[in-house]
Amino acid sequence: MIVAMVTEAAPIHPTVAAVTQRIIQRSLATRSAYLERVARMSGRPPGVDRMGCANVAHAFAALPASDKFRVVTEKAPHLAIVTAYNDMLSAHQPYETYPALIRDEAHRHGATAQVAGGVPAMCDGVTQGLPGMELSLFSRDTIAMATAIALSHDVFDAALLLGVCDKIVPGLLIGALHFGHLPCVFVPAGPMSTGLSNVEKSRVREQAAQGLVGRDVLLAAESAAYHGPGTCTFYGTANSNQMLLEAMGLHVPGAAFVHPHDGLREALTRQAVRSALAITGRQRYTPIGRLVDERVIVNAMVALLATGGSTNHLIHWVAVARAAGIVIDWTDFAELSAATPLLARVYPNGSADVNQFQAAGGPAWVLRELMDSGGLHRDVATVDARGYAAYAEVPALASKPDGAALAWSALPAVSPDSSVVRTAAQPFSASGGLKLLQGNLGRSVIKVSAVPDDHHVIEAPARVFDSQSALLLAFKAGELNRDLIVVVRFQGPRANGMPELHKLTPPLAVLQGQGFKVALVTDGRMSGASGKVPAAIHVSPEALAGGPLAKLRDGDVIRLDAVAGTLQALVDEPTWAARQAVQPSAEHTATHAHDLGRELFAGLRRNVMSAEAGAVTWL
Repeated sequence: MIVAMVTEAAPIHPTVAAVTQRIIQRSLATRSAYLERVARMSGRPPGVDRMGCANVAHAFAALPASDKFRVVTEKAPHLAIVTAYNDMLSAHQPYETYPALIRDEAHRHGATAQVAGGVPAMCDGVTQGLPGMELSLFSRDTIAMATAIALSHDVFDAALLLGVCDKIVPGLLIGALHFGHLPCVFVPAGPMSTGLSNVEKSRVREQAAQGLVGRDVLLAAESAAYHGPGTCTFYGTANSNQMLLEAMGLHVPGAAFVHPHDGLREALTRQAVRSALAITGRQRYTPIGRLVDERVIVNAMVALLATGGSTNHLIHWVAVARAAGIVIDWTDFAELSAATPLLARVYPNGSADVNQFQAAGGPAWVLRELMDSGGLHRDVATVDARGYAAYAEVPALASKPDGAALAWSALPAVSPDSSVVRTAAQPFSASGGLKLLQGNLGRSVIKVSAVPDDHHVIEAPARVFDSQSALLLAFKAGELNRDLIVVVRFQGPRANGMPELHKLTPPLAVLQGQGFKVALVTDGRMSGASGKVPAAIHVSPEALAGGPLAKLRDGDVIRLDAVAGTLQALVDEPTWAARQAVQPSAEHTATHAHDLGRELFAGLRRNVMSAEAGAVTWL
């Protein structure tokens, strides 16, 4: 008989405690100033009492008369809906019907709700390897600004934030944290059903890269993998977002990975409305700016590492933390990684997709194991009245005498699939698989959780490219069939918006599969689904900002050592010191400055901070 695991939680892990305390000390000035602003905004009268009559009339002009009466006369709670709905993104298409559902649930509880605004939401899958991807990273801060515009009408008691994918959730979160006095609940939409396996999809991609199958076969495989509403089923940035929101207590517990058309999804969305109403100033006031403290940021970092999540969050969560006045860096991530067991294997760190992860226990399993083993701070605020322990339980539909549609239950002690999730006592590995690399090429990060052990150290001559298209041409010409470290530079935030370089994964995987020792070094990003090829990414400072990648030449021997944590050009010191950094050609610069809206982002490129500083454009 399988019974629920009952254990006494371990004390907080000393490394988690030490990193948290260091972050608190580092953030004293910025966090204190932030909380003062939150307190100042929290102490104001409600919007309808604070604003002029014309302002109030404009805000509620389109509401039904009954809703106007509730808001203006009865002073009923009023919820903002900020939505990333569009039907271009499979993950966001289900949001089309959410505003009506949210308004209905709000009405049931004597409250009102308005769609305060929409935010842009682009799909990295559509733009991979294309010019549109150069807008992707900056879309995060654009979404943050759009969130601020939506909430700037300033008549709301709380906000429901509807977003799932890569830059959308960090952008919504950054925007919401700049309205830190508002209680906020995130409302997910869930993953698509399982289609063609991620392993088979990658196999066909590698065949296509070698010219073994044509476009018809590749398109059929891709269409079988991406085939319906919901997030893509691999554990990339979008699904990592959902894991982190669970770990931060910003979701209804267990909401992350329920299919959009499952009946449970509507019940969870209605519960999100009730949760938002329960944390307004009329009840247990829990503004997002106070909820997201240093401990909650650390919990998110640990959850990312324990699941082998997206490397993109080493940029995004630095920016998220900074929006709350909290300062973190890659050293914090690396130290937490060394102390965090890897508890999940979901593609690309395994063969399972997120639906299999959910069936095996999902986020609740991981959070329970981390809580019980001292890997997470348990004494944190959440949007759920039951507290952080509720995030270690799983929801189900229920018909209860009190009319509740949901019930939560404990997980079994033994997972139904130990190939997907493990206990903290018997993890897949003792560490989270993220490494900080440092050396004369700068600071970089590498995710090794999916990289074979015999590829953790690569020493080989460099082949240097200034664009991913040049690399792909060299691969097709057969110029890369040897041991080598491929360098793709001028891919940082200032250079071209730091696009993901996911198109490089198939050819590099082919070379590795042919027995060559191969690695990638870049100041750009890889996909959140980057996997088995060792990749030193986000190299900072970037080449365009005078970073050392601009000094590299073809044939320089590079040593990438994920064991020792070093990234070094093995060039003698006098030669290296005397060598001049190259600059991108005028043609290269012009290529990335114009067309498809790139001109509009020139100011962001000029002002953006480094990748390790979160690629922030608003400080």
